Amino acid sequence: MTGSDAWEFWIDRGGTFTDVVARTPAGELKTLKLLSQDPGRYEDAAIAAIERLLGTAPESERRVSTVKMGTTVATNALLERRGEPTVLVITGGLEDAIRIGAQQRPDIFALDIVLPEMLYARVVGADERIDAEGRVLRPLDRAKLERDLETARAAGLDSAAIVFLHGYRFPQHERAAEETARALGFKHVSASHRVLPLPKLVVRGDTTLADAYLSPVLDRYVASVRKGLEAHGRARLYFMQSHGGLAAAEQFRGKDSLLSGPAGGVIGMVRAAQAVGCREVIGFDMGGTSTDVALHAGELERTTDAVIAQVRVSAPMLRIQTVAAGGGSILTFGHGRLKVGPESAGAYPGPACYRHGGPLTVTDANLLLGRLDPKYFPRVFGRSADEPLDEDATRGAFDALTREVEAATGTRRRPEELAAGFLRIAVERMANAIKQISVQRGHDVTRFTLCSFGGAGGQHAAQVAEVLGIGRVIVPPLAGVLSAYGIGVADVRVLRQASVEARLD
Repeated sequence: MTGSDAWEFWIDRGGTFTDVVARTPAGELKTLKLLSQDPGRYEDAAIAAIERLLGTAPESERRVSTVKMGTTVATNALLERRGEPTVLVITGGLEDAIRIGAQQRPDIFALDIVLPEMLYARVVGADERIDAEGRVLRPLDRAKLERDLETARAAGLDSAAIVFLHGYRFPQHERAAEETARALGFKHVSASHRVLPLPKLVVRGDTTLADAYLSPVLDRYVASVRKGLEAHGRARLYFMQSHGGLAAAEQFRGKDSLLSGPAGGVIGMVRAAQAVGCREVIGFDMGGTSTDVALHAGELERTTDAVIAQVRVSAPMLRIQTVAAGGGSILTFGHGRLKVGPESAGAYPGPACYRHGGPLTVTDANLLLGRLDPKYFPRVFGRSADEPLDEDATRGAFDALTREVEAATGTRRRPEELAAGFLRIAVERMANAIKQISVQRGHDVTRFTLCSFGGAGGQHAAQVAEVLGIGRVIVPPLAGVLSAYGIGVADVRVLRQASVEARLD
């Protein structure tokens, strides 16, 4: 089956919204935006969107050939620490090496140092040792390892991360431990010589742990998507990776998924800029939960090291800066100042105007200031016409906040003044994120074009450009779903890392 006689779906499942671009058998592009969570209406927004768009076609034309997806499932699991309970198997004597880490202190003057929560639930020290030249100093005690892993299995652990000293170069002990774990029934096993065959035990261990912790979560999500697609033929399923290339669903791993959705936005941004002859472009992707910014000065910028949710991960990924300022960022007042985010109202309950008792957000500020037209929202979200945005709820919440500010400061402000103040704060935060990827890295930001996309990007792009001194803003026709479009036009790609270990002359 080819795309000529079947549908293709390109989907970005974000934290707040799920964006969909569908290519019909006739080659026409259709778009849809749904809340990623809407209890009582659907279990999975991606499948619901596919069903809704296919419902517009005759029964005989509802075949699906390909689904390409970007997802925040793994990222959210990492942020909320909802990954698979994992046992770390490491060379004996180094059981605390991952917890000790690199001894970096982001806040050098902090008196109360709070260590990040580890991804492993249990540590097993393997009785083995291979030196840096490959000599076996102590053979792997498989009987002891088997007993320790049986104890971990009995405790309910189904995922294992195996990290041995010098295992990236001499993996025979890791392979033997992997065989033992699989024989004992571990459903997922990540061995460091496969995940990251590079030196540096701590970085290799962190990345292998992240892979073991997140891959089972992805596997379950992939299985649920496949089940939802069963009624429409054997569709090929691909997922966007952090480095900007697609992978077949069965090859999509946890360590490569953390920037899955935002990476699609970068690819879409580049395509949109090229269409109007722009070579130097900065992407401004403002969604419901966060804003992602990226820079393209002729080629895609990639990095191999990142810290996401206090977890160090070494994997090829596009250089994307994220700030917790989106349409759903919560507006609060405390300690004499206005504050935007980092908490988000999410898809549910969402902003105050979504009729679910949610808090005040950036979206409410735009609604109060007349920057949103409520009549368009039912069509955008697929909601019924009798559920427009609740302007009364927004104004009532701002009135209450106005009284709170007056009681604390003795100064009377109109609700519109507060709303405008919140938006200025959000704009400054987003502009500062762009400075981090441009000005701080030696680029003259005024030479770039700002490409605005994401559901909320158009409301703030001109203000952000003004703060930065950027003179040109482009808004692509598919701006609201550009990340999904980027996922659809991306290439299938594999990036591999290896250690050369050669003597230089």
